[in-house]
Amino acid sequence: MAQTLEALTRHSKTLTGIHGIVHTMKTLSAINAAPYEHAARSIEAYHQTILQGFAAFAYRTGGINLRHADAAEHLVIVFGSDHGLCGNYNEVLADAVQLHCQSQTIGRQRLLCIGAQMNDALGDQGLMPEAVLLPPASADGIGRLAGDIAARIDHFSRDQPLQNLAVTLAFTQRGEHGTREPSIQRLLPLAPLLLQREKHWSSRSLPDYTMEADALLSSLIHGHIFASVFRASAEAMVTENSARLALMQQAEQSVNERAEAVKGEMRSVRQTEITNELMDVIIGFEALKKKQKPHGQPD
Repeated sequence: MAQTLEALTRHSKTLTGIHGIVHTMKTLSAINAAPYEHAARSIEAYHQTILQGFAAFAYRTGGINLRHADAAEHLVIVFGSDHGLCGNYNEVLADAVQLHCQSQTIGRQRLLCIGAQMNDALGDQGLMPEAVLLPPASADGIGRLAGDIAARIDHFSRDQPLQNLAVTLAFTQRGEHGTREPSIQRLLPLAPLLLQREKHWSSRSLPDYTMEADALLSSLIHGHIFASVFRASAEAMVTENSARLALMQQAEQSVNERAEAVKGEMRSVRQTEITNELMDVIIGFEALKKKQKPHGQPD
């Protein structure tokens, strides 16, 4: 159905407004991702120090083989998004968590969820988190969230050794070529490689420590938990903003294409109206000419 020039003009103005909103959201996504990415790099440097501490502890103490009792419960911490406009971000991760929980042989699964929308996505998969935490509103909030989760892990341990717990982090991370993919990473029990003694120390200054071995190992584990949770939260926020940026770029392209199509329709309708007006003028002029000719005068 052909549209009038007035309707097309209103449509064009609406698309211009939508384009401004989409462009603003795209700019905000790019700006918001930077602090989270900086936080992820910063915590990675701290985490490397913790890992070096594990290596030094193992070298000084000797190869350590921690005895892991069979965990009766498995805690899965899922990092979702509550900010919207990022597509199926939560649903894809919820599917991966559901498959992970099905593959586990541990008796009881317990879930800790970050984000109300992720809570809904997990509910659609038949998974009911015991608690739902708010995602960080800014990069400064990542430390608060990581500290809260670390405290909940301590409470989950019920005075058991931390190395006997089963804790998994589930979050979305950046993949190759700008893609995103769900990541399921085991946090506890500790990976055996963390406490494997190296044959040769990389420096002539051999590592040593003065505090009690159990206290030092516990401190290293707590630092490892905090750094891992912090990094997972920061990476999830970077990926969320990257997903929103990609969707806004697609939306901006679609709006631009539709705006160009509307402008083409406007030009066509305007040309048609001009042609019709010219034809009306010509027809009127011809009618006047015939009316003004003397009776009986040949054309």
